[in-house]
Amino acid sequence: MRPDIPRTQFAQDLLYSLGAYMTVCQIERNNAQERVRAILDGQPDPGSPSIAQVVEQVTGNAEETDALTDIEQLARDQILGYIEQHFKGHDLARLVDAVLQVEGYVTYMSPPGPDGGADVLAGGGSLGLDRPRLCVQVKSSLSPCDVTIFRALQGTMQTVQADQGLLVSWGGFTRAVETEARTRFFSVRLWNADDVIKAVLRNYDKLPEALRGELPLKRMWALVLEE
Repeated sequence: MRPDIPRTQFAQDLLYSLGAYMTVCQIERNNAQERVRAILDGQPDPGSPSIAQVVEQVTGNAEETDALTDIEQLARDQILGYIEQHFKGHDLARLVDAVLQVEGYVTYMSPPGPDGGADVLAGGGSLGLDRPRLCVQVKSSLSPCDVTIFRALQGTMQTVQADQGLLVSWGGFTRAVETEARTRFFSVRLWNADDVIKAVLRNYDKLPEALRGELPLKRMWALVLEE
């Protein structure tokens, strides 16, 4: 019905229900139906249950939790929620900047405030002068990024003489952006919240110690459960 709604719009209790392994199920707890309808209408999630309710949601024996819970997805949702709360605005650009540095770029990050359309500039080589030259725009809003921002990034790329662009939008992208991005496949990439988390996880051990202190994660192993 609304493929552009990111998981960040749902409170943790609904994410627990949505994280079940069941392919088809009915989610009823905590006024789920009314809350999902509100989110579909563009409103914030009107329900935020207590911690006790969330614990009961996970450990209870209701029909919607009879199936095994996808622990990996639940862990990812917790990381997503933590980054959303602790890395708002300029701090999300700081996180992306750190990931790019670990992946071999020399970067320049704009200070807080107006950035002229470029939160981060990145290049290869010891001085950051080698190609590819990357122009990054980061949006921490929960609203999907629209096509005007996508086109503005392309204009900024020309201004700073960047070869490639990266548009990071925590709230995802409208369908118009995704459609237009396909025509710029060799010059622009889109990162939503899941892409940011994937980039952080694959580089986490190499991130600066101070940043890892702000985003404390621990690797764990779990048995793969066969269907």
